Amino acid sequence: MSLFLKTMIFHIFIGATLMGTAITALLVMGQGNMMSILVAALAAFVVAGPISWLIARRLH
Repeated sequence: MSLFLKTMIFHIFIGATLMGTAITALLVMGQGNMMSILVAALAAFVVAGPISWLIARRLH
């Protein structure tokens, strides 16, 4: 399996986990408006990329 494919598979799971964690944290803090949720989801999506690549590179 190629490094790119591994990275994309990890990105699906890591991104979803980070997004869920960020949105849950916002809701618990009472900051659950639409804009903050969208920003948190986008930030988690962006952060998941390098994390996924690092994990895939280690396992490749």
